[in-house]
Parts: sequence; C-alpha cells; structure tokens
Amino acid sequence: MKNKVYTKLGQLPYGMARDKITEGCIVLEGGAFRGLYTAGVLDALMQAGINFRTTIGVSAGSMNGINYVAGQIGRSGRVNLKYRHDSRYVGVKALVTNKGVIGFDFLFDAINNEEPLNKERFFNDDRRFVAVATNCLNGQADYLEKGKCSDIFQAVRASSTLPYVSKMVEIDGIPYLDGGCSDKIPYQWAIDQGYEKIVVVRTREASFRKHTDTEKLELAAQKFYHGYPEFAHALGTSDYRYNEQCDEIDRLEKEKRIFVIAPSFPVEIKRLERNMEKLGELYWKGYEDGGSQIIALWDYLYN
Repeated sequence: MKNKVYTKLGQLPYGMARDKITEGCIVLEGGAFRGLYTAGVLDALMQAGINFRTTIGVSAGSMNGINYVAGQIGRSGRVNLKYRHDSRYVGVKALVTNKGVIGFDFLFDAINNEEPLNKERFFNDDRRFVAVATNCLNGQADYLEKGKCSDIFQAVRASSTLPYVSKMVEIDGIPYLDGGCSDKIPYQWAIDQGYEKIVVVRTREASFRKHTDTEKLELAAQKFYHGYPEFAHALGTSDYRYNEQCDEIDRLEKEKRIFVIAPSFPVEIKRLERNMEKLGELYWKGYEDGGSQIIALWDYLYN
C-alpha cells in the first residue's frame, strides 16, 4: 500500500519569517500539486529573510502565497504532504461539500484547528496580496487584492477552482473560475503596477511549452460553457497565451528586468499527483533551487 502521508514530513522546516520587508513583487505560477515546488522555494526565501512587499498568485500559487504573506515557514508543504489523501481535501467529501475536486472549506477552516493560519500577520497592511481569478462573464483576469475585495479567501478559492470539474465561485455577484484560464503567470500585472524588482516562481522548467490543439480546445470549451462564450474563448486559447508568456519571460529575464526561479529539471508531476514521495521530492527540489538562488537574487535586488 502506498504511503498516504509523506514519510519525511517531520523534516520540513518550521518557524516564522522575519518582519523585515523586501521591496518588490513576487509572482507565483499555479499548477495544482506542482505548487509544492513553489512551497519549497518560498520556505527557502523566508529562511533567508526575503519577504516581498507584494505577492501575486494564480491558483495553487495563490494558496502558497497566503502562507508566504503570513510568514509561516513549512505550512504549505505540511498541509499538502499530510492531507493530500484526505477526502475532505481531495476526493469524495470535497466534491460533496464544495462541488469541486478541492475541499476549500477543509483548507480554510478545519486545518486551522491543527495548524492555524497567522491571520494577524496575513492581514497586516504592510504587505499586498493579490489572487488572480477569471471573470466568467467577460473572460478577463480580475486581480483581487487583500483589503480591497470583499473576501480574499473566497478570491483564493475562485483562483484555484478548476474548470470543467468544479462549480463556479461567486464573489459579489460575479462567477469566477481558475485564474490560469486568463493569466497563468501574471508578471505583466507587476510590470504595470510599476515594480522595478519582480521575481517569478515557475512550476515548470524554463524550456517547457504546451503542445495542444487550440482549435479543439476552444471548441470543447464553447460546447461546455456555451452560456459564457467569452470565458470559453479565454479557456480554449489559454495554452497558446501561456506559451507566449513563457517566451516573454525568457526575454525579460535575459534583459534582467525580472528574476526567474524555475525547476532545474523536467517536472513529471501530475496536477493531482497521488504519489506522496514524488510530491515530497518536488518540495525539496524547490527548497534546494530557492536556496541556491539566494546570492544571485540578492545581487538582482540590490545592484
């Protein structure tokens, strides 16, 4: 029988990040359980005292971002490596209670009984936090910010709600789905906001591109979401735009406009990967990659 909990769970780092703020914006790509790579990177950054003024995340990136802004080292990793096989989180109970594959009620409520989120620090005004969700009425990305939107946790839920297999999440009368349908890597938001120092954390190796049939994808999306044609168009063309974003990220990195931390290896993890040892290994790869980039990152930030 395969392990239901990562065997080296107790070895994950634990603690609180320092209070000192690092000026700039960190951009967190999604990717469901590939987000464990991001969790490892963020823990390494927090241990090095790198706590960005602004965090923007998509899907799993937004969920990782909550713990990063709250300054809780190891929390993202522990939650995913301990509860992946709990059906309240991923499975039948999640489907029943949340009408989708991820149990957000469990993530935002029940888990807090065992490992509470530091809400006081998360809601501190000194740091911005933005979750990207796709507006199903117009197919555009909405950038929902802590302290400005009506419910930032509902925004994260919307940002992380997968299309096709989940019910839309409503915020202030607007239906939303996964932010990755409209903006998978929101570096442009950070540029448009005027940030001079931008760090992008990827969940795929830099050379990765999606090889999909956009025409077939859009046809399937239009059929499934026929009542939301603009959203269906965004969903059907999202892979094409993702490849364009990847090319632009490569260019911006070469120009030293942004700093990119990406897996140093091909990521062979499925979106809803079940193998706990593979997931644990991915976390440690992120932790190692993040740690190995600290000196170069300091140089980017302060020179």
